[in-house]
Amino acid sequence: MKKAVYIRFTIILLIVGFMLAVQYNTVKNPETRDTRDIWAIRQELARETELHSELLSEVRMLEQTIGKYENMRNESPEIALNDTVNQLKKDIGIEPFNGPGLTINVKPSLESIAMGQEIEGISPDLLIRLVNEINRFKAKAVEIDGKRIIYSSAIRDVNGKTTVNNLAIRNAPFTIKIGTTSFEDAKKMYNQLEASAIGDDFYIDNLTLEIGDPENNLTISGYDQSVNNQFLQEIPGGE
Repeated sequence: MKKAVYIRFTIILLIVGFMLAVQYNTVKNPETRDTRDIWAIRQELARETELHSELLSEVRMLEQTIGKYENMRNESPEIALNDTVNQLKKDIGIEPFNGPGLTINVKPSLESIAMGQEIEGISPDLLIRLVNEINRFKAKAVEIDGKRIIYSSAIRDVNGKTTVNNLAIRNAPFTIKIGTTSFEDAKKMYNQLEASAIGDDFYIDNLTLEIGDPENNLTISGYDQSVNNQFLQEIPGGE
């Protein structure tokens, strides 16, 4: 009889202990709530709407390309293929870019010049941050000190020198060219870069970013090295 009472008492204690543990965990780790105000939520909604609009634009462009190819395939498949290849070369960066954009001049800061400080080259981390910031604002083409940035471009430190595409970047001053889809996008890029905090990071390294006015006609050289195509295979004719 006493054994059965002890068993029941033990089970009750286990249940009470489990309930206390659950309650303690709930109090210690409360459910995360969205504490953003209306303005922050509106900004997030605006960003999502903009992303949705960009995706729709890309879908329409791809549909137009497919429709164009279908129309030309029966009449002249060679022209359709060449047109597609040329467009892909432009998108990748192999062909030169001519269109709207702006130029950034990377220069030593006035304070460092006045104090006679030695100006070191830009660090790879800082340059990567700038490129990421530019790409975040939807750049169509980027050229750093005459070196075209493409999907496989690498920015790294080689023997104490910052390199792009395995070519060393000069110490400041040097230029960065940014191509955009339209002149309106170039103006947006200008305003966004002016408002960005990336300039403060450059100032810490005794460098300044001088952002030029948007231009209608900006020329950016094409990628002049061999493109890595290790994941592509040529299909024999007839397949």
